[in-house]
Amino acid sequence: MTVSRTRHASAASTMARRHRPARLNPMATATKAALLTTLALGMQAGWIVTARAQTTDQSSAEAKRSYRIPAGALERVLTGFASSAGIELAVDAALIQGKSSAGLSGDYTVREGFEELLRGQGVQLVRAPNGAYSLRPAASSSADAGPANAAALPAVTVKAQAEQENASGEVKGYIARRSATGTKTDSAIIETPQSISVVTADFIEAIGATRLKEALAYTPGINTSPWGADSRFDWTILRGFDAQAPGYYLDGLQLRNNNSWAVWQTESYGAERIEVLRGPASVLYGQNGAGGMINVVSKRPTEEPLHELQVQFGDNSRRQIAADFSGPLDEQGKLLYRLTGLVREANLAGSGLPNDRVFLAPALTWRPSNDTSLTVLAHYLKVRDGSSYGSFPEVGTLLPNPNGQFSPKTYVGEPGFDHFNQDQWMAGYLFEHRLNDTWTVRQNARYGYTSVDYRQVYNQSDFAIVNPGNPGDPANFRLLNRFPFGSVENARLLTIDNQVQARFGLGASQHTMLLGLDYQHSRNYQSTYNSGTVAPIDGYAPVYGSSVSTDAPWFDGYTTLTQTGFYLQDQIKWGDWVATLGGRYDRASTKVDSNIDGSTTRITEHKFTKRAGLVYLHPSGWAPYVSYAESFSPTATIDPVTNNPLQPETGRQYEVGLRYQPSGSKDKYSAAIFDLRRQNYITYTTDFLPKQTGEILVRGLELEAAFQPTPRINVVAAYTFTPKAEVTASSTVTDIGKQMQAVSRNQASLWTDYRFPFGLKLGAGARYIGSNHGYAESASIPVPAYTVFDALVEYDLQRWNLALNLRNLTNKTFISNCSAGSCRYGDLRKVFATATYRW
Repeated sequence: MTVSRTRHASAASTMARRHRPARLNPMATATKAALLTTLALGMQAGWIVTARAQTTDQSSAEAKRSYRIPAGALERVLTGFASSAGIELAVDAALIQGKSSAGLSGDYTVREGFEELLRGQGVQLVRAPNGAYSLRPAASSSADAGPANAAALPAVTVKAQAEQENASGEVKGYIARRSATGTKTDSAIIETPQSISVVTADFIEAIGATRLKEALAYTPGINTSPWGADSRFDWTILRGFDAQAPGYYLDGLQLRNNNSWAVWQTESYGAERIEVLRGPASVLYGQNGAGGMINVVSKRPTEEPLHELQVQFGDNSRRQIAADFSGPLDEQGKLLYRLTGLVREANLAGSGLPNDRVFLAPALTWRPSNDTSLTVLAHYLKVRDGSSYGSFPEVGTLLPNPNGQFSPKTYVGEPGFDHFNQDQWMAGYLFEHRLNDTWTVRQNARYGYTSVDYRQVYNQSDFAIVNPGNPGDPANFRLLNRFPFGSVENARLLTIDNQVQARFGLGASQHTMLLGLDYQHSRNYQSTYNSGTVAPIDGYAPVYGSSVSTDAPWFDGYTTLTQTGFYLQDQIKWGDWVATLGGRYDRASTKVDSNIDGSTTRITEHKFTKRAGLVYLHPSGWAPYVSYAESFSPTATIDPVTNNPLQPETGRQYEVGLRYQPSGSKDKYSAAIFDLRRQNYITYTTDFLPKQTGEILVRGLELEAAFQPTPRINVVAAYTFTPKAEVTASSTVTDIGKQMQAVSRNQASLWTDYRFPFGLKLGAGARYIGSNHGYAESASIPVPAYTVFDALVEYDLQRWNLALNLRNLTNKTFISNCSAGSCRYGDLRKVFATATYRW
């Protein structure tokens, strides 16, 4: 580490649509278009199951590929093989009804694979001149595989409507099988040796999530309400640590923040999926927290036309209009567009202050050939919010108050002073070019700007004493002392990620090698104060209009952070094993220019991080894995005492997990246990000043399941058990042995919905957070556990979708967290109705 100091002068859509799939085997020469897979079988003899895909040419059919098709019913095994091979298959359902298969594992051509799967089944493969495949009874077969035989199939067909899934495209339903967040390559989640959860756009819509944190409420390992109701940010705690800093990700590029209040925002309506990688991820992404990362994948242009208009009304005067349009701009489909946006007007509960939002996201994809694509993504976001963030003393929330409990609807700020205004825009691109069957190059880049003007009157944890002669007088427990807080900030962020990918065979192993060089440059201006004068307010009968005066800022200056990283990863497959090995070298530098004392502070850090994991893919669908990963996050946060940047944070994790994907279904089950340590951890005092502790240890168990007991029922369940989340080393001795964040020992969630044949859909969910001792275990008594319920009533009518969502159905009042004498309520009931028209 190098430090120097000098002086200077002061200064949404759920429509079916196609996306280009990832190549399942780049060693083949002609997988050039979108693949469709079979999801339906005929319900009576004589119907035909059809797996539609772009027909491969002769060379592709003769090339060997690596397959791992689990055992199961023959029709499901054939469906999986046809999808993986990228071929068109038609088969009389009566020929294979009741038959089973041992599956397929190894390297085969298309014909060799069929021969292995059909051996002893009494049927034989037929290939038509157009490249399509079909089956017929072996007893009537001959050497001829001509079109006459193919044409002898029954005329009635059932066409599959599903699409081949890829890591960035739409997922029909709630269960995703592929992701790029864990590897930066389009990979099967079951082959990734680290916990990953994917929240699809369909699930976001079903649970009525209008914010990122709401969309993650049914995901294990995450507390989505760590600081109560908060309209400003999507604050989350992931595996015991703040996931908001150093920043969320958008399309794989970090939204780096200064650990202050200029936090980059995302919009759920503009998200195709939200992906959570739990545990350190610095090998691929550089600066990152130990708890993991949250990556929002934007909606992108589609090949099929998409048109959606949406109107939404809800409580607190909520009125919203949204639109999502996409499709080709030319007849050849080489130029695609998408335009997504919304306008919302609403009020905050209690204060009646604005909760308004404008979002506009244009996107354009150019595909001059099947080997090259360029997608340009941009968005503009405008937030005009009064801020719902606030707290009340423990006496009156967690503890009794002679005047009764404070109402969570009570507003104790100043309406003429409080506001949270943010303007944000970004523009970037995703470029990919396939050089040949082995090599692919990518470059992803983005530039963004955001500005924040935030100020708010907060109440303190103590009361204004009006009768000192009688400490028990109820009047002494009404008036809340208050102080003003404010921060004016702007930030500029440039990120670029260059990748070279090579897929090749080496002996009996198949490799996906990834080499990358990424760069970040951020420049943040911040002027923050947290003191001044404002009159106390009655927490039971508030009267507004007090004058507010503010003191000088405790920080006023610029923070510039640059980071360059080189990384190398190899995904190695041999037989039923998959190993992932990676390493990365980072160089990060921070410069702080203070306008208060005219000083300049520089700090430079170098770090090598590594990652290793191993997965065993059993043919039955079970996949145990083990992994080790590290994190590195240089901080741009300033110590207000020394006026120097705080030290970088580091982390390391051991994880053992087990996944299960039953043969012939999309169901997914996973379990993981982990040992996670984070060092040089940054926290904030009750006066909102940062400090740095030593080491925190988190150990836990996470369970997740997403399945369909019947085709009309969806179930999503999660459970988190965290027996240990405590400070193990600190300069403050009294912190050792205590929790830092308010981590509950038990956390669980369950969502289920059922769609009736006539179009009605009913859904219900429950979210449980167990008891804890508050932030830094500072609560006087344990914070009670709570359970909130959500509900959905939806009806499809031709092109219309009508939905009613209720979050916190029973309007339960609950405390989400307590800290140093103050407690914060969670969100009360939210009700809104949505009408969506698609054509």
